[in-house]
Amino acid sequence: MPELARQAIALYQEPERAQRLNVLFRLQLAAGQYQEAASSIEDLIQLRRTTDPANVQRLLPFQIEARARSKTVHETIPFNEAYQQDFRELFSHLTDRDAGEAVPWFSGDRTRAQDDLRAVLQKQKGKSEIALSDGLDLIKSYQLAESLAAWAPLTASLINEDDLRRYVIDKDLLIKTADGAQISALVVRPRSVKTPLPALLVFTIYAGDESYFAGARRAAGRGYAGVVGYSRGKDRSPDVPAPFEHDGDDACALIDWISKQPWGDGRVGMYSGSYNGFTQWAATRKLPPALKTIVPSRASNPGNGLPMENNVFLFVNYAWTFYTTNNKYLDNEVYADRNRWGALNQKWYESGVSYRKIDTLDGTPNKWFQVWLQHPSYDQYWQRMVPYKDEFANIKIPVLTITGYYDDAQQSALWYLREHYKYKPDAEHYLVIGPYDHFSADRSRRDPVLRAYTLDPASQIDMPELIFQWMDYIFRGSKKPELLQDRINYEVMGANEWKHAPSLEKMSNEMLTFYLTDVKSGDKYQLSRTRPATPGFLEQTVDFKDRKTTNNDSYPFPIVGKQPNLSNGFAFISEPFDEPVEISGLFSGEIKAIINKKDMDLGLALYEVMPNGELFHLSYFTGRASYAKDMSLRQLLTPGKLESITFDRTRLVSRRLNKGSRLLLTLNVNKNAFAQINYGTGKDVSDEDINDARVPLQIKWRTDSVVRIPIWR
Repeated sequence: MPELARQAIALYQEPERAQRLNVLFRLQLAAGQYQEAASSIEDLIQLRRTTDPANVQRLLPFQIEARARSKTVHETIPFNEAYQQDFRELFSHLTDRDAGEAVPWFSGDRTRAQDDLRAVLQKQKGKSEIALSDGLDLIKSYQLAESLAAWAPLTASLINEDDLRRYVIDKDLLIKTADGAQISALVVRPRSVKTPLPALLVFTIYAGDESYFAGARRAAGRGYAGVVGYSRGKDRSPDVPAPFEHDGDDACALIDWISKQPWGDGRVGMYSGSYNGFTQWAATRKLPPALKTIVPSRASNPGNGLPMENNVFLFVNYAWTFYTTNNKYLDNEVYADRNRWGALNQKWYESGVSYRKIDTLDGTPNKWFQVWLQHPSYDQYWQRMVPYKDEFANIKIPVLTITGYYDDAQQSALWYLREHYKYKPDAEHYLVIGPYDHFSADRSRRDPVLRAYTLDPASQIDMPELIFQWMDYIFRGSKKPELLQDRINYEVMGANEWKHAPSLEKMSNEMLTFYLTDVKSGDKYQLSRTRPATPGFLEQTVDFKDRKTTNNDSYPFPIVGKQPNLSNGFAFISEPFDEPVEISGLFSGEIKAIINKKDMDLGLALYEVMPNGELFHLSYFTGRASYAKDMSLRQLLTPGKLESITFDRTRLVSRRLNKGSRLLLTLNVNKNAFAQINYGTGKDVSDEDINDARVPLQIKWRTDSVVRIPIWR
């Protein structure tokens, strides 16, 4: 491999200096050219300080390695000793802030690195030569695996030593709640600050994930008290884990405790994402006086996004209960068994048993899954977990919401935002949204390609830095982050720019109205701007007994180049746009249909058909017809009667379409292995099974059904 790396160095050319240095130092490490690697890394660090400061600290592990390996060659010092020397030397010059940013980059998954290396090697098996691009991938995989193997065993003790020098750390705290439970917490405070501090709190169910301690360290490095609280029953708490049910009260108890500590100044801000976004909203239901702001990113909402969306239970959450409740920490082994979960949902689909009996197929009872299935409506069980209706009017603290166009939690994150505006129109609530998925929305830096979509450079916002800027704005009177120029701040895909609007509705200044038609346009139907003079019907039959086929291929994977299954359902295509057009906002509409049953689950997906014919996935909707008017109250359809099914809880998107692009809308009934199957009997859908499928679902889609597309001209 060193010889291959030396050959690659001689051949590798890249005019862009930062990219060249980033590849070159890896080749030099693999080639054993350690002094040269150290020099390349130093040059890259200096370059990034001005062009890409968020990505400086990630280079430090390799900088220390290159220096240490050079010493082993030129000074005959053992690598372990040299690495420890250079680590201490470099960290002695770092501020608390820079050290806190650097430490996470010293952790790495050695097993994954080895697996990735084996996979790359396998591609070259039996070949006598290798293309330069493939060689670069192989060498970089080799270098990362070798680097992690060399220094990963050394860093934990070195980081701990540095932490004790910088911070006061309390890891074994237990705080009592009003009902006698105990919740576990940790606190990290900077030793250099003697005055009381505001606290930044993450409240999470994910005990055992070391990234949360790293986050508390980063907060301490910024001059705050970093606090992590764990859901009851997690970490050192002696209680029983109960996802969602107590987090609001328990977070409030912890906030009250923080406000009374001598090291605190009585003010608390909450941040973090996913489940931890939910816990922030849960805390605002009673809004303790010490809580001054929340920054929920990709926030889940139990009962409205997780474990069901628009009243349709989704299989994706099934294994999560074992992951978070099997023990005091996280059951990574069970959760990572993708073969088990992938086989289980397919086994369920093919078996035809009711959704409630999935765990009998698995052989392991799923307690919380069964609890949730008892609440198919957004009823009081869910409503009491977070603010509901008028309770949003009492949330008078500033809020910053972060989500993405392809974030699975976007619909629930926007529900909080919309409800907050609805019940408190003057809320100081900002939204930041761009082309991110659930795992990239609040990162410092993202892979340049998301599901085959190449991100605009403008979308590469350093979200942790934005969050700290927000906290400084709230707690220190600093300037509001520059990105937040209005309530709604969104990146326009394809335009490479951020735009700002006072409301979701003001993201657009025109609404394009389209109608479904029964007029063929090639192998699809016309999506027309003109209402049909005499509405007709498109007829569809869905045989729920048939488990060889599936309906509703609406999920955005990939974003660009998807070839959805159009063998059933209907596809409608518009005329080409005669000028570029920006779609910004939530598409909505009204589907009119006559069915022979009492209910159905709809699926719609909206695509751009680009001038080259490729599809760009814009947005989608899955929802239960009987809950279209009210998520908390099921209103069954009347067989044989024309029904109007409205939808607006779709995925928000902003995308500039080119001249010549067209819109493609797919309409179908949801029937697949990834969600409940609604057989339409009117019974609780979780109890329906294939015996309820004797009569196929007959649908007559009326052609004056309407779809509204928000655009900005």
